[in-house]
Amino acid sequence: MKKAINIRMDETLLTDLDSYAKELERSRTYIIEKAVSTYFDTLDEMISDKRIDELKAGKTEVYSLEEVAQRLGLN
Repeated sequence: MKKAINIRMDETLLTDLDSYAKELERSRTYIIEKAVSTYFDTLDEMISDKRIDELKAGKTEVYSLEEVAQRLGLN
């Protein structure tokens, strides 16, 4: 199920979006969905890098599988 959203976009970016949509014979929605979906891969990398930095800085605790199982009473 799709839900409607409203966005504001720079005019130049909108012109580019329309050009791509026309060239590919696709809707604006299709192009935006593909762009956002693809960008999620980049965001995943950014989050991974952030978490690694937090580990290196000692801001995050790491537990072994055995420790997790013990804390959850799964032994």
